[in-house]
Amino acid sequence: MLVAMGRARAWSGTYTALVTPFREGRIDELALKRLIELQIRGGVDGLVPVGTTGESATLDYDEHIRVIELTVQAVAGRVRVMAGTGANSTREAIELTRRAEAVGADAALLVAPYYNRPTQEGLFQHFREVARATRLPLFLYNIPSRCGVEIGVETVQRLAQACPNVVGIKEAGGNADRVSQLRSVLGTRFVILSGDDALTLPFMAVGAEGVVSVASNVIPREVSRMVRAFAEGRVKEARRLHLQFYPLFKDLFLETNPIPVKAALAMMGLVAEEYRLPLVPMAPANRERLVQTLKKCGVLRESGRALKTSTPREV
Repeated sequence: MLVAMGRARAWSGTYTALVTPFREGRIDELALKRLIELQIRGGVDGLVPVGTTGESATLDYDEHIRVIELTVQAVAGRVRVMAGTGANSTREAIELTRRAEAVGADAALLVAPYYNRPTQEGLFQHFREVARATRLPLFLYNIPSRCGVEIGVETVQRLAQACPNVVGIKEAGGNADRVSQLRSVLGTRFVILSGDDALTLPFMAVGAEGVVSVASNVIPREVSRMVRAFAEGRVKEARRLHLQFYPLFKDLFLETNPIPVKAALAMMGLVAEEYRLPLVPMAPANRERLVQTLKKCGVLRESGRALKTSTPREV
């Protein structure tokens, strides 16, 4: 397990925000393990279990930790595991983070407290208390569209200065200028990861170092190549991949995440298309548009079958 003082270890690259497969109301552990193998073979740098894409809001505490534990076990040290442990209760976030640390997570991802809409001082104290309770490297998660509150740039700066184990942020505010602001005040040691596949390249152009990706559930190899190509200065290759898969980046958000990505994985034969209420299957028109996009991007054949490299037999 990484300790907080491992800040110098690079956290750049592609981190897949894993879906949580269900079957008949329970976590489908076999399907989860297959997905993890697919991700590792696809060259991702890490996995993020039980984030938004993992339907964390519908898992109970024991299920939450079980998914993290299964991921750590299946990964077996081959890539990093950044566990989603955020909550709108500080005590709950501390408990989840401690339990994630106990089962071997390498880092934790902490979403801004949602619904109760704390002030910037409240946000600072919330994250500081979690940081004091763990030795794990911590990544803040800024997604105001979901949480109703933004983690201000000054608050991020305060946390980075006050808490040695606050090492980075997943930035999903949709604003490249904010990435520039963060980079300008935080220097090069603080890690910025895009939280939006469609904005990964624009964000990297102004200082981000990778992505926590939804699309890499479906195309791990291609997202990894895109991020790596840009980081290594092969900008034309990165742009080509971005443009090739941009329609998929967008259409995976035709409806609330993770509904479309789970539908896509089900079409590929990798998971059962099962959600927990209040999430429900895609509307027919959106489903058909997603099918056509998957075919256009080469993920599904015209027959509707997955490409060979994406079938369960390969994982």
